[in-house]
Amino acid sequence: MINGVINGGIQFFFLKDKALIAVSVDSITNNDDTVLGAAVGLAIMLAMIGTIVTYFGIKEKKVSFYPTAFWTVIRHGFFTFGVVASLSVLWQRYVGTVEVSLWTALITIALIAGAVAGVINYLTIEKCTLNESEVK
Repeated sequence: MINGVINGGIQFFFLKDKALIAVSVDSITNNDDTVLGAAVGLAIMLAMIGTIVTYFGIKEKKVSFYPTAFWTVIRHGFFTFGVVASLSVLWQRYVGTVEVSLWTALITIALIAGAVAGVINYLTIEKCTLNESEVK
């Protein structure tokens, strides 16, 4: 939740000049700022950084950083890209181009950031913490 608030606040400074912001537009390549376009890049970086931070925050016995945690960082980046980009495409396909206010855009981005942070934290702890039977 804290991560969502922080990243929503950061996005405010990028989008503050816009009164209305499209959630998505009907084009893969465009020069417009969109809510889901901002969320994709943010989610990927958040997933990769969050994986590293969570790994080094684990106090119990854990796997070595290389290769297991390193490849987990890469995997989480691709996983997050796939999920957020797919949901963006589905939004555009079934809802179309919708413009929202700045605050609605920021809340949407913050919710996506919070969800990504929570899921990635759980997945990292699950993947990188050694169970009693795995400790040698």
